[in-house]
Amino acid sequence: MRLSGESVNLFPARGLSTRASMPRRALLSEPEIATRLHAVPAWTRQGAAIERTWTFKDFPEALAFINRVGELAEKADHHPDIENSWNRVTLLLTTHDRGGLTALDFELAHAIDGL
Repeated sequence: MRLSGESVNLFPARGLSTRASMPRRALLSEPEIATRLHAVPAWTRQGAAIERTWTFKDFPEALAFINRVGELAEKADHHPDIENSWNRVTLLLTTHDRGGLTALDFELAHAIDGL
């Protein structure tokens, strides 16, 4: 059982858990971004962000997905921009306070792909 406020390690295999790991928040170079995009092929580059769209059976299914993404985002302390139109959900990942893409964006994209 987890206690409220307890830290959760979203990426235990790599020992990554919170904002304290600053290298994860460093802006990635263009070659690093290109390499990481290959690991999440359903996502596309949109300027200083990556984006993916899903289409679900109906609104309740789309909303359930958004809630699962929200749980991952809270655990990672990294939050996507979310757009919902009935059965369609678009997520945009960028590290706003860094002004571009960081390892956090690709780690969260990979975790979302696992839902």
